[in-house]
Amino acid sequence: MGDDSEWMKLPIDQKCEHKLWKARLNGYEEALKLFQKIDDEKSPEWSKYLGLVKKFVTDSNAVAQLKGLEAALAYVENAHVAGKTTGEVASGVVNKVFNQPKARAKELGVDICLMYIEIEKGEAVQEELLKGLDNKNPKIIVACIETLRKALSEFGSKIIVLKPIIKVLPKLFESREKAVRDEAKLLAVEMYRWIRDALRSPLQNINSVQLKELEEEWIKVSSAAPKQTRFLRSQQELKANVEQQQAARGDEDGGDNEEEKVPQVDVYELLEAVDILSKLPKDFYEKIEAKKWQERKEALEAVELLVKNPKLESGDYADLVKVLKKVVGKDTNVMLVALAAKCLAGLAYGLRKKFGQYAGHVVPTILEKFKEKKPQVVQALQEAIDAIFLTTTLQNISEDVLAVMDNKNPTVKQQTSLFIARSFRHCTPSTLPKSLLKPFCAALLKHINDSAPEVRDAGFEALGTALKVAGEKAVNPFLADVDKLKLDRIKECAEKVELVSGKKDGAAEKKEGKPVAGKAPALSGSAGEKDIKDSAAKPGPQKKAPAVKPGGPPKKGKPAAAASTGGTGAKGKKGPEAKEIFESELSIEVCEEKAAAVLPASCIQQLDSGNWKERLASMEEFQKAVELMERSEMPCQALVRMLAKKPGWKETNFQVMQMKLHIVALIAQKGNFSKTSAQVVLDGLVDKVGDVKCGSNAKEAMTAIAEACQLPWTAEQVVAMAFSQKNPKNQSETLNWLSSAIKEFGFSGLNVKAFINNVKTALAATNPAVRTSAITLLGVMYLYVGPPLRMFFEDEKPALLSQIDAEFEKMQGQTAPAPTRGISRNSGGSGDDGEEEEQEDVGNDVVDLLPRADIGDKITAELVAKIGDKNWKMRKEGLDEVTSIINDAKFIQPNIGELPAALKSRLNDSNKILVQQTLSILQQLATAMGPNIKQHVKNLGIPVITVLGDSKNNVRAAALATVNAWAEQTGMKEWLEGEDLSEELKKENPFLRQELLGWLADKLPTLRSVPSDLLLCVPHLYSCLEDRNGDVRKKAQDALPFFMMHLGFEKMAKATGKLKPTSKDQVLAMLEKAKANMPAKPAPPAKASSRVGGGAASAKFQPTSGNLSKDSGSNTMESKPDSKKAKVGGTSSKTKGVQGKKILNKPTLKEDDDKSGPIFIIVPNGKEQRMKDEKGLKVLKWNFTTPRDEYIEQLKTQMSSCVAKWLQDEMFHADFQHHNKALTVMIEHLENEKDGVISCLDLILKWLTLRFFDTNTSVLMKTLEYLKLLFNMLSQEEYHLTENEASSFIPYLIIKVGEPKDVIRKDVRAILNRMCLIYPASKMFTFIMEGTKSKNSKQRAECLEELGCLVESYGMNVCQPTPGKALKEMATHIGDRDNTVRNAALNTIVTVYNVHGDQVFKLIGNLSEKDMSMLEERIKRSAKRPSAAPVRQAEEKPQRIQNISANASMLRKGPAEDMSSKLNQNRNMGSHSETAHTVPREFQLDLDEIENDNGTVKCEMPALVQHKLDDIFEPVLIPEPKIRAVSPHFDDMHSNTASTINFVISQVASGDINTSIQALAQIDEVFRQEDKAEAMSGHIDQFLIATFMQLRLIYNTHMADEKLDKDEIVKLYSCIIGSMISLFQIESLAREASTGVLKDLMHGLITLMLDSRVEDLEEGEQVIRSVNLLVVKVLEKSDQTNILSALLVLLQDSLLATASSPKFSELVMKCLWRMVRLLPETINSINLDRILLDIHIFMKVFPKEKLKQCKSEFPIRTLKTLLHTLCKLKGPKILDHLTMIENKNESELEAHLCRVMKHSMDQSGSKADKDTEKGASRIEEKASKAKVNDILAEIFKKIGSKENTKEGLAELYEYKKKYSDADIEPFLKNSSQFFQSYVERGLRLIEMEREGKGRIASSTGISPQMEGTCVPVSTHTVSSSIGNTNGEEVGPSVYLERLKILRQRCGLDNAKQEDRPPLTSLLSKPAVPTVASSTDMLHSKLSQLRESREQYQHLDLDSNQTHSGIGTTTASPSSAAANIDDLKKRLERIKSSRK
Repeated sequence: MGDDSEWMKLPIDQKCEHKLWKARLNGYEEALKLFQKIDDEKSPEWSKYLGLVKKFVTDSNAVAQLKGLEAALAYVENAHVAGKTTGEVASGVVNKVFNQPKARAKELGVDICLMYIEIEKGEAVQEELLKGLDNKNPKIIVACIETLRKALSEFGSKIIVLKPIIKVLPKLFESREKAVRDEAKLLAVEMYRWIRDALRSPLQNINSVQLKELEEEWIKVSSAAPKQTRFLRSQQELKANVEQQQAARGDEDGGDNEEEKVPQVDVYELLEAVDILSKLPKDFYEKIEAKKWQERKEALEAVELLVKNPKLESGDYADLVKVLKKVVGKDTNVMLVALAAKCLAGLAYGLRKKFGQYAGHVVPTILEKFKEKKPQVVQALQEAIDAIFLTTTLQNISEDVLAVMDNKNPTVKQQTSLFIARSFRHCTPSTLPKSLLKPFCAALLKHINDSAPEVRDAGFEALGTALKVAGEKAVNPFLADVDKLKLDRIKECAEKVELVSGKKDGAAEKKEGKPVAGKAPALSGSAGEKDIKDSAAKPGPQKKAPAVKPGGPPKKGKPAAAASTGGTGAKGKKGPEAKEIFESELSIEVCEEKAAAVLPASCIQQLDSGNWKERLASMEEFQKAVELMERSEMPCQALVRMLAKKPGWKETNFQVMQMKLHIVALIAQKGNFSKTSAQVVLDGLVDKVGDVKCGSNAKEAMTAIAEACQLPWTAEQVVAMAFSQKNPKNQSETLNWLSSAIKEFGFSGLNVKAFINNVKTALAATNPAVRTSAITLLGVMYLYVGPPLRMFFEDEKPALLSQIDAEFEKMQGQTAPAPTRGISRNSGGSGDDGEEEEQEDVGNDVVDLLPRADIGDKITAELVAKIGDKNWKMRKEGLDEVTSIINDAKFIQPNIGELPAALKSRLNDSNKILVQQTLSILQQLATAMGPNIKQHVKNLGIPVITVLGDSKNNVRAAALATVNAWAEQTGMKEWLEGEDLSEELKKENPFLRQELLGWLADKLPTLRSVPSDLLLCVPHLYSCLEDRNGDVRKKAQDALPFFMMHLGFEKMAKATGKLKPTSKDQVLAMLEKAKANMPAKPAPPAKASSRVGGGAASAKFQPTSGNLSKDSGSNTMESKPDSKKAKVGGTSSKTKGVQGKKILNKPTLKEDDDKSGPIFIIVPNGKEQRMKDEKGLKVLKWNFTTPRDEYIEQLKTQMSSCVAKWLQDEMFHADFQHHNKALTVMIEHLENEKDGVISCLDLILKWLTLRFFDTNTSVLMKTLEYLKLLFNMLSQEEYHLTENEASSFIPYLIIKVGEPKDVIRKDVRAILNRMCLIYPASKMFTFIMEGTKSKNSKQRAECLEELGCLVESYGMNVCQPTPGKALKEMATHIGDRDNTVRNAALNTIVTVYNVHGDQVFKLIGNLSEKDMSMLEERIKRSAKRPSAAPVRQAEEKPQRIQNISANASMLRKGPAEDMSSKLNQNRNMGSHSETAHTVPREFQLDLDEIENDNGTVKCEMPALVQHKLDDIFEPVLIPEPKIRAVSPHFDDMHSNTASTINFVISQVASGDINTSIQALAQIDEVFRQEDKAEAMSGHIDQFLIATFMQLRLIYNTHMADEKLDKDEIVKLYSCIIGSMISLFQIESLAREASTGVLKDLMHGLITLMLDSRVEDLEEGEQVIRSVNLLVVKVLEKSDQTNILSALLVLLQDSLLATASSPKFSELVMKCLWRMVRLLPETINSINLDRILLDIHIFMKVFPKEKLKQCKSEFPIRTLKTLLHTLCKLKGPKILDHLTMIENKNESELEAHLCRVMKHSMDQSGSKADKDTEKGASRIEEKASKAKVNDILAEIFKKIGSKENTKEGLAELYEYKKKYSDADIEPFLKNSSQFFQSYVERGLRLIEMEREGKGRIASSTGISPQMEGTCVPVSTHTVSSSIGNTNGEEVGPSVYLERLKILRQRCGLDNAKQEDRPPLTSLLSKPAVPTVASSTDMLHSKLSQLRESREQYQHLDLDSNQTHSGIGTTTASPSSAAANIDDLKKRLERIKSSRK
């Protein structure tokens, strides 16, 4: 038993996996107990067993297996996650349980399967069971069949999909095993219960004996409908309903309800499609054309046989249909006509919707063939046309049918009417809208007046059917002129009509009748209501049919409610009252009687009195009587006739008239006012409308009548009357009244055409007032109709047209006001849905009214043949002709003959130009044909979609434009119906897929509903999600949420069932993601608020009402409401509507009291409890890659107790706009509810992390805005984030650092920065470190930068777990494949290096050679002296140790802000700076400003100054040469300023122009103040890189940006160029620029010079001139080696780059020539080895041969000139400089140099060489021998060389002395300004020396000869690089020299105090002694700087100093003292102002 005790101790889940069966048995028993005990289906416990459940059922030990099955059953029943195990467990049950001998095992197995079905996993289970049917073991097959049967009998055929079972059923009947056959029989019987006869045809081919047995069994099956007895989890409400119904047995409704639920299975769906096209006889097309009728008959019989297949494979049947059509239309043998008709019928039945595209071609032919009298032909034709009707819609064939109705042949007319009647029976009010009814009724009215009785009868039948289907309200307007007898006949026919959906209607009617009894037919209108409403409102002098009684729903309620989708409607509400009052005209006697009954006698007598006062009195009594009358007893017609009685409307007294008009208005408002009454008064009203005194009363009365009789009718009457008389005042006022009436009533139902004719009359009127009114009216109409309105007036005069356009322009952008009148008649004042919906269609209606040309006859056979010609030119001609035909016609009828087929074949033309031309024709066609183009969508529109797969971009673009143009006219329904779109998506063409998905993603969100066929696209959408092509995948992901928006998550998830497991998981993850981003469906245009009042609001507008929302999702239709109604429509009884209404009501009623309270409720210890739960694993830990549903649900549950309900609804709404609202509310409440926010902080942060996964940018931006405010508030409250809050939030925030949008990254960095104030930086470090492991390179880079900032701000202690580990981790990124990440890693480590010094290398450990060299290079480049930055301990609340020197001038706002601003400075990218205003002001400090500043800034500067002041009074001593002569404080300043400088430099490259300009200005300021400029040392490369990055940004981005003001760009250019010129004035700094940087810089500048866009700017030329100047400066001042090297590399690159322009290379060479010219002076400062190496590389890339092939000979000449000059200057020594070239022998260079040397030796006989070495003593001899020029050249050569410069100057001095008239000007002219002044200065120096005037002051302690050597070196120090580029030692003299320059800067400025730079810069180097140096030197320097710096004015030598050149400032004590006094005074002022 020892073993037992061991496994007994194990936890349950381990026992279940134990190898001992006893242990497992025990485990299963305990698991079973546990599973029954756990209450929470989402408990984490369940997840432990996910992987084990399969083992429960497949246990090898039979005893254990039984217990395992029980446990598994309990698991499946109770666990939320059980669904994930379906596949494996079901497969285990089938294979390992169904074969067990024990019956109990099998029973449990079946139960487990059924339980999986109950938890919504039916498909997966069914799939496993069907696989089981292929098993070899008959036991398993029997068990699988039995399970399927049980599932079907319990769950019903809705849940168990029968199609796959039917497929395998025949095979089961063939099994050898009797048990299998018997079980199959039972299954077949069970299936028969559910689908009845639909099962017969699939089983026709089984064994006849079996079939007979089956038939016998089927007969026994009860005829009662089967009921679902077991329900899915999601159907629990349904279950409850069923139970209630059973409780209240005998309730007939219950029975009806059930009946509704039985899904009618369509046999068609269960069949396999047959491909018949391939089986057609080979000679079919020849035979069908044969002369002999027998052959034709054979061909047709072959087809007839094939089309008997009930379901046909889709394909291209166009040719077949064409020949059949020809037989029907043209064949003389009537037998064949009948046969062909049968074939067409067969095709239509077999193809169903897929036949729709051919319907249009065939219908007219069949209808016209009805002229045949033979019954068998007529019958065949009827069958054919009825079958064809089912494949299309009445809308699509209406044109063809209407055309045939005017046929002369009575039989054709009769049969067409009968066909229409049959068709109407299939319609519902929504598929039979007003737009269709109108033309059909008009045509049928002609038929009922026809001479032939059979035509009349057929007409009556059709109209009766229409009446029955659409309801009286819809049809009556069209029957206004029908006499009573005929009307009765129509109604009689209507009663006889049996509708197709008969039984259902009854049910629907019954159900609706009950709940609605008192409330009129609230539902009856259904989704078709809009059309009904419209037609009711249609103008026309209708006499209405007697009203519908308000009691119960009118008959038409039946079909309406039954068969239309889109929810039950509210239109029926208008039932009782909005109906028209219909009354006959009464004679005057009757009227007098009726009036006498209600009016006082005196009133009637005085009506026609001669005295106006009596008439007035009579009117007053009349008015009182009317006011007191009840509506029901007011005889309106009698009263108005009394008013019209003499004098009637000719009344002369205006007071009486005003009263009279007012009474008319009262009667119309208070009584049941009919059109008959209206006609009595309208004439008089129109007559008075122009009257000055009575006009307003007349208008009021007209408005009241319009409200009673509807505006469309009233308006038509009024306008007609106004224009039938001549009075222009009346006409203009009538039009004015109409304008305002339209605004009040809305536009619905108005007959645009009638008005347009009157408006045209008015526009032509001579009276300007009438014209103005007409134009105003047009403006109002434009609001409703839109641009199509203009089409009617295009032929008006231009002047008038421009006025109309101006009026339309005014209206542009305005929206039509909501109607305020005309709705009061609706019960309960609820909004009139129809009204708004109508508005959408008005525009289209107008388009329908346009006169359209018929171009059918122009599309001749010749034209069609031309379009199909072999020669492309002929094809093009044909297409051109079509274009011109359409252009001429402008608007065309849909009849375009054979054109569609011809154009379709051109869409795949091999000539792409013709394809494009065809596409543009199709685009034209859409505009010309308008909405009628719908009927061509299938045969022309879909082929256009195929073109989207073209490989050429422009063809695809054209196709997309065409598809969009079509969709605009047709709407999307036509495109989405049928399989065409899914077939297109199926094609594996990446272009087609991405374009089509892009198009769908564009269109779907705008639709309110779509056809269910959209579901067919889903499998292909899934394959697109895994397409090889990245674009396709992206587009598919983009489209996913929109598919889901219409189809719902469930259907989409269900569709993944057929995918491979791996794909399925991926797709499901994407679906989950899409679910979160799923947009809400677009709301209908109506306004919900008006509808809430009363009446059941139309469910279409409320996805909330019960399950309607789900169904309308599935049965989606086009956004127009004429849609088919879901079955649910029938069942959805009135209660649902009411329930929906309540839901809508609630928010409006409760809104105010709800939203007033706090939004966060403080629950004591709530947060602590939540943390405990999470720790104890009671709830899910907040940790995921994408948020799954369970996380969201959990958060919702947790929030429910502490967040206001209404806010929570907003927060968890599916639509992102609600999230935005929630965030706005949270921002508003942040300050007032601090405690509440803190108490719910963990939940708020979790909710915000969910928002990070939204794709909507606006939500993200809002979230970040809230976070910034939130963390500010928390830091003010000194709150610390808990671990739990941090860990569930920070990782998700860090993901967002990698966002592609800059603005988001910037915000996230700002938030991370603020978080350090409420969460320790060291802990932040860990999270950010995790972020560096991301796959997103942007995220890695940003995280690394952030780490750098943390280290810079808090020192090394922030690094976790240890600095070493952290650094190693960071260093791994130096080798990253992404450049930005590499840079970020290097910068971060450099930052650490600056804080920590060389120790960094130890901490990093081993790096690859490449990485290490990159790092060392970067550290060198950053060239900062490491200085220990103040290390801040990362405490819980990091306090700032105030670093006085660095932040001296920072605004102090207490530690928190300071910290954040410091961190911000450390951000490398300027754009990340949140608080840019805290840039340290070391750069901006200005004395005068400080004096004026009254202590607003707490500045600690004076303290800094004080301890250095005394040094100024010390006696001046020159320090020892060993000491660096740079100010000792420079180092401090450098380290503190460094980060500031970095920060400002980083801003230079900012994308924001202003930021960049400010940064450049600051840097320029530094450069201009010489004492400060030194601070920039070490940052030059960095600055130049930033600058050329900015140049690149301008070049690529800003210049291309249309929106940017170009002046801004010029301003930015001038700042860049200005600051660079300032930089290149300062030679010591200019020389720091390295080769690579100079190369990029020159590249940027030359590109800029060549940018033609710059020249086009106003100040462009100025910019280019400045660039020229700058380039010259760069060439002269940079380190000569570096710039020469850079130019060579640049030239090489530009010659290699094919894209580079020759102009570019030319400019680079010009720069090189300039450098060559400078060589004589600069040769000694150049590192020749490096230059020769570069030339060697250049020659290697471009050997001489290659160079000679260049288009231009310049490159080779440039190279030769350069080498030649070098040889000339260096002589044979040049060959010693080839040290850096590895293999000299290979080098062309050496050979070339030798050649040049040899050549020059021959020429000059090496004379120059010897001469150079001789002293000046031989000058005299030489002068006599040689030419003067040679001598001077020689001398200047010496001056130019480093070694002999002194000697050369001495020689020149001697020479000038001797030949005083000698002209040295030409030699100086070619050299730089600097060289010239240097020579002049040198000569003057020698002169002073020799004449003994200048003596060096003894205090300097420098001997004269040392000074002598010192000066020239100085010149070189400033003019070019010291020898250090050659690696030589730098002697002390160099530093001395620098010291002198610095001194001279301080000392020389005495002359002009105002021009001094600010104090700080002087004082930061207080120990600098005064400088001895030549004034000339500065003089020449100034002459250089003059252009760019106005501050230093030209100092004239004489005025400046009267002393010798080497005089010192100590020699003029007075001025120095004055200077110091002045400084002291200013300092005192500053100090006193501070105190």
